[in-house]
Amino acid sequence: MSEHVQSVLTEVAVIDFGSQYTQLIARRLRDVGVFSQIYPFNRYREVLGRPEVKGIVLSGGPSSVSDVGAPDVGEDLFEAGIPILGICYGMQLGCAKLGGTIEGSDRREYGPARITITDPDDPFFDGIAGEQGVWMSHGDRVGVLPDGFRVSAKSDAIPFAAASDPDRRIWCVQFHPEVVHTDMGIRMLENFTRTICGITEQWSASAFVEGAIDEIRATVGDRRVLCAVSGGVDSTVVAVLLDRAIGEQLFTIFVDNGLLRLGEAGDVERNLNAFLSRPILRVDARNTFLNRLADVSEPEKKRVIIGNSFIETFQQATRDLGEFDFLAQGTLYPDRIESVSINGPSHVIKTHHNVGGLPEKLGFRLIEPLRDLFKDEVRRVGRSLEIPDSLLMRHPFPGPGLAVRILGEVTRDRVRLLQEADHIFIQELLASGEYKKIWQAGAILLPVQTVGVMGDKRTYENAVALRAVTSQDGMTADWARIPDEVLARVSNRIINEVPGINRVVYDISSKPPSTIEWE
Repeated sequence: MSEHVQSVLTEVAVIDFGSQYTQLIARRLRDVGVFSQIYPFNRYREVLGRPEVKGIVLSGGPSSVSDVGAPDVGEDLFEAGIPILGICYGMQLGCAKLGGTIEGSDRREYGPARITITDPDDPFFDGIAGEQGVWMSHGDRVGVLPDGFRVSAKSDAIPFAAASDPDRRIWCVQFHPEVVHTDMGIRMLENFTRTICGITEQWSASAFVEGAIDEIRATVGDRRVLCAVSGGVDSTVVAVLLDRAIGEQLFTIFVDNGLLRLGEAGDVERNLNAFLSRPILRVDARNTFLNRLADVSEPEKKRVIIGNSFIETFQQATRDLGEFDFLAQGTLYPDRIESVSINGPSHVIKTHHNVGGLPEKLGFRLIEPLRDLFKDEVRRVGRSLEIPDSLLMRHPFPGPGLAVRILGEVTRDRVRLLQEADHIFIQELLASGEYKKIWQAGAILLPVQTVGVMGDKRTYENAVALRAVTSQDGMTADWARIPDEVLARVSNRIINEVPGINRVVYDISSKPPSTIEWE
């Protein structure tokens, strides 16, 4: 059984009731220098009694408190003595549990609204006075406050836009301080975390690095760690962080599966060796992967084949290196919370790209130093480790590589076509300055051929789609508005320079409903 190794940090726990803004709450708390983690409502007891939890935020949610099966918590949460901030549904649930009443609002509020602060002495509104612009999203409201609560803000539509019971250390607001449309939302969250919760610790990338290095050293001791690297941002940062902590006790392995971008295998080896005490072990497994993918078109089957092939290749490569106790991976926070539903297990959209099953098969303990970070935070950690932006700002790349950007069968010829088209696309994005504005970009080889004309001759060749999205963390994404002249250059170069492609299209789908990758 694998065992996770992670640092213990002072935190504010965010209890999720299904709000579209839950992740934003965690991010905003981190923006003010306070570490935060998200827990589904049905696991709220995990945070009780933990000395590092200095505060609790109850998120909003789409349900009504009175709905059958609505997300709920026990009274013990409000009796724990930990400062609580209830937001929207969190406010309504807290008030209902403590003896107040909830009613349907005769004026529902969705979007911008104005509140008037009626109790400027409330520490939640310290330094905030008068009228403030806020973001509302509710149909219900508190009708009667529980005993001991006092009103601290109101709006034209609701008499209790904010209220508190300092004796029980509970604050609640009907609006959303975490969204940018709430004028002083960041200041409110600072007031809650710093003044009310009394948190003085400043969470930052440099502080994270120091704590992670200490934790890794204490956990690993004089034993050895394996780390699979891909050249992506996450595995690069993990490898450099571990190298800073344990030096030559770290063994990094890079598997060249033949499904990488043009010239990428050499780049990965060269770039990582510049930062590591021990050179990486590069394994050429191109024939193994491509032979096993022959005649396979179904996306999930491709992922399973690639995952199993990686495990076998990894096992063979490490057989002569001796015994290891630990395996390091670049799992991030969205990887974990995307797999948790507030009402139970989420549907599997795609098999996770990390080394699924390998820790259990080989008896490793699992080290995931970045498992509590978002992608932008990983990049800040990388800068703290003095990794250059040329590596840190690389776009995410799918774990199965180009196999899931080739729709249909994966062959050597089709890999070559896509590598060349994709290389031109990325070259032009870099040259135009558009690359740094984009979260992720790549070309997709379609399983169709189209009619074209080249040199007065009819052609019947392949089509590629270009995909580029903007995002903050990959959880949601919008298609990138690349200038027409850049797209025109990309299309012209691909059609003229890549024999076998005669058509280029651009994907203008957002996530959701579409995913970033096509497979």
